[in-house]
Amino acid sequence: MQRFGSVIRLKPEAGERYRAYHAAVWPEVLATIRACHIRNYSIYFKDGYLFGYFEYHGDNFEADMAKMAADPKTQEWWAIMNPMQQPLDTRAPGEWWASMEEVFHTD
Repeated sequence: MQRFGSVIRLKPEAGERYRAYHAAVWPEVLATIRACHIRNYSIYFKDGYLFGYFEYHGDNFEADMAKMAADPKTQEWWAIMNPMQQPLDTRAPGEWWASMEEVFHTD
């Protein structure tokens, strides 16, 4: 299992709408997340930033992320979510949410 943390800004005017969508995530999107071996997925908000955390239980992360990106319902979801978000200038090339370095973990 691999742990992932990522961060992105939420545009100030999008807070209420973003929360409303995430209070009722589409079942097809949730099914794709699960089919791509993602578990324990959470998104937190603080001071204009969204922090995402999930655990990956598969054996080919790149293939599973490509599978997710190819899913039509997930693409539709992202088309709604992406305009509400503002990626960090310091993100790596090709990233939308900026990956974070894990500096501590305990069970």
